[in-house]
Amino acid sequence: MAVEKVMQDLNMAYTSIELGVVEVGHDPSTSELAALDGQLRSLGFELLDDARTTTIEKVKTFLIAVVQSGSIDEHFSLSDQLSAHINKEYSTISKLFSQVESITVEQYFILQKIEKVKEWLAYDEYTLSEIAFKLGYSSVAYLSNQFKKVTGLTPSAFKAQHQGLRKPLDNIV
Repeated sequence: MAVEKVMQDLNMAYTSIELGVVEVGHDPSTSELAALDGQLRSLGFELLDDARTTTIEKVKTFLIAVVQSGSIDEHFSLSDQLSAHINKEYSTISKLFSQVESITVEQYFILQKIEKVKEWLAYDEYTLSEIAFKLGYSSVAYLSNQFKKVTGLTPSAFKAQHQGLRKPLDNIV
């Protein structure tokens, strides 16, 4: 909504606005881009015009959306889904992501899933079994092991002392 308001305030025509992406019907002038960049920065956003940065943001946005959907199939193929969504070879995406973020795509995906587990545990929304199923884990034991490896706590220990341990999703790296 904030980005949409900026676009309207600047009288810049757009065809769609989705999480992290604005499509404009024309090539904006340098002055339009400068004004847009200034307005976005004042709101804590930034204009991404570098192809590498844009690809990384698309990857992150996609992975966050997948995790937030809470319906990851046990046989979810990260490489296939990401390649199809980004329309690039997975090896290219993976290499770029690792270079820019200093973490692998797989590690980022795991961190996103663990943050979702923390959320559900903290709010006592689902049992650990339900969480494992919703996030595509093959078993509760596998989820528990991964959770402990990432957080240093078992899911039950986290649940007992969850306050303050969650990170905002856009700060995970």
